[in-house]
Amino acid sequence: MVFVYLLGGVAALAVAYVLFLFVCSLFVDPSREYNRVSPFYRRLLDDATAVAMKLLRIKVHVTGMEQVPRGQPLLFVGNHRSNFDPIVTWHVFRDWRIAFISKPENFKIPIFGRFIRKCAFMAIDRQDPRKAIATINQAAAVLAGETSVGVYPEGTRSKSGELLPFHNGVFKIAKKAGAGIVVLAVSGTEKIHKRVPFRRSDVYLDVRAVISAEEVKREKTEVIGQRVRGLLTSEEKKEKEAV
Repeated sequence: MVFVYLLGGVAALAVAYVLFLFVCSLFVDPSREYNRVSPFYRRLLDDATAVAMKLLRIKVHVTGMEQVPRGQPLLFVGNHRSNFDPIVTWHVFRDWRIAFISKPENFKIPIFGRFIRKCAFMAIDRQDPRKAIATINQAAAVLAGETSVGVYPEGTRSKSGELLPFHNGVFKIAKKAGAGIVVLAVSGTEKIHKRVPFRRSDVYLDVRAVISAEEVKREKTEVIGQRVRGLLTSEEKKEKEAV
């Protein structure tokens, strides 16, 4: 009987927590672009993500994090394998308060979509070059402030696991903002949906390099793209050799 009461109490707390998040989301205008992060909604997003990571049994193994400078906004880039990639990344690097450039559909997700709006996440229209350029400029403005930005040069997730062609224009975000670039290699996120909820998912997040703001300013976007791709391609080769 005690177990039943305990289970009922946990369920009640869970419902109350979700209801609280829902009510908070109602105060966000889903059609508005926010260029500054709300500390309150960022805390809500980070806490809700931590809870989700526990419930989904996602264990993240991080290497190279000591390379990432603290106290300054940075552009985070990497390979894209799963919809879980940005979630895992902003959870691990929560101290950098990363605002991701994301597809418009993500902003329509109940509660979650409004929270990321309030946290300065930006929607990008891949079909309209002019709107895409406007988003790049917006991201540069956000990065020039107090918020780090995350973007995937491939533009979409790779279902095969191999790197897709890069859109090197995303590196202009760092050049315009005068910021450095953190290159991340992620693996294991593509298996999460197959394991939830019965098995733990091990995700590996490796900081391959940090390109300083001085180097970003000096090099062309195409050169930066080649360098980032080379770093991530070497990671792909390591995985294949391990298999």
